[in-house]
Amino acid sequence: MSSIEQMWEEEWDVLLISFQATAPFLHIGALVAITMLAWIIAGQFARSEKPIFQICLILAYFAVVIALYLVPLTIYSPCIMDRKDLGPKPWIIGHRGAPMLAPENTIMSFKKALQHEIYGLEADVMVSHDGIPFLMHDGTLRRTTNIERVFPELASEPSSMLNWTVLDRLNAGDWFVKTDPFWTVSSLSSADVTEAGNQSVCKLTELLELVKESNTSILLKVHSVPSDHPHYSDYINITVNTVLQSGVSQHQVIWLSDHERTLVKQLAPGFQQASSVKRDAQYLKDRDVTFINLRYTEVDQEDIREYKSQNLTLNTYVVNEPWLFSVLWCAGILSITSDAPHILSRVPFPVWIMSPDEYSLIWITADLISFTVIIGIFVLQNYHTIRWRLGSIRTYNPEQIMLSAAVRRTSRDVRIMKEKLIFSEINNSMDTAEELSLCSENRYDGFANDAITPTTDAKTSAS
Repeated sequence: MSSIEQMWEEEWDVLLISFQATAPFLHIGALVAITMLAWIIAGQFARSEKPIFQICLILAYFAVVIALYLVPLTIYSPCIMDRKDLGPKPWIIGHRGAPMLAPENTIMSFKKALQHEIYGLEADVMVSHDGIPFLMHDGTLRRTTNIERVFPELASEPSSMLNWTVLDRLNAGDWFVKTDPFWTVSSLSSADVTEAGNQSVCKLTELLELVKESNTSILLKVHSVPSDHPHYSDYINITVNTVLQSGVSQHQVIWLSDHERTLVKQLAPGFQQASSVKRDAQYLKDRDVTFINLRYTEVDQEDIREYKSQNLTLNTYVVNEPWLFSVLWCAGILSITSDAPHILSRVPFPVWIMSPDEYSLIWITADLISFTVIIGIFVLQNYHTIRWRLGSIRTYNPEQIMLSAAVRRTSRDVRIMKEKLIFSEINNSMDTAEELSLCSENRYDGFANDAITPTTDAKTSAS
């Protein structure tokens, strides 16, 4: 459990969002389950002869039932809303391109993302040891290149501490084909698999050329360099100047870095300034930040309303599932970053949406049906139990009825009743008077507790 807690530390919040997305359907499912349970509860209630047990059972059951009937009053789901209040479809930004279809942060990945009419691309930028901006997310090159095979002595070096002459010789796609990180390689054509396996480390200039041609936005996340890096003091200048020299329009660039923001605004006043730290809306506006990039578990409905009222664009990451995309859409999110732009771009409308009146009608109708079925089950179970008991009584003779009721009597009284019951059974089974006489001679009336007295012939024989 400790290991699961560590691995899923950031994922527990997803449970709350999933409950919001599925709450109406979970409620209907719970009603079906509790209604089916009525058959067992009613049976126990009908067969029990202890009033205290019956009272406790019925109170506990109906307390749960009533709670389920009323729980929709507390349910909040973003997609319970009038359709006219639904906002526009959120913009989709390809997270490192389309990493489900091609190796992340490669030209192939960005091209695949652009095929699906997305709003923009997100890329991680580093500056090499010799001052060349390139695209890489990890601190080292082990995961996404073949550096351990080509330059094993450099495998542990920080990504930005290598020269471009080294980076340019690395394969940045073979790992994708071999590890299949999203289990999607099998769905690719053989040509795409071959192309993916031959990708190289991408320069920032290559991506900027692609952005200029497609006229899409680009979200640049610039990573800092080690303090002993030769360009530690000017890596921001190098990156900004690379963007400006590419010919990309400044308003297409979303600059996601708090480091030296004042300098960046001086060099490129047209950049959209973005922040990845959750702050007060007014604080962000005072610093000319217009774009907020947060994990979807960090925001709530109040944050969405506040940022929207201040004309700030809230972008949430990383959103890959249509149901989650739908919940955020209903909640009013304007933009999302996704590993699956090819999937979300095909979602024309939230997975489900219903008005408050429609949902009220559904849950009230479900409650009434459930209550009617439960009452019917209790009536049916008790009716059958009463009939069974009456039928059993008709087949009993008086001694059997008395014996059934004699649970708390003394053992002597019970013994006498058993003797009478046995004698009555024997009488009913005898076909002739001779058999009855024989039983009388052998003293069957004492059969239950005394030994049978030997006959005269038996005595004579014994003597």
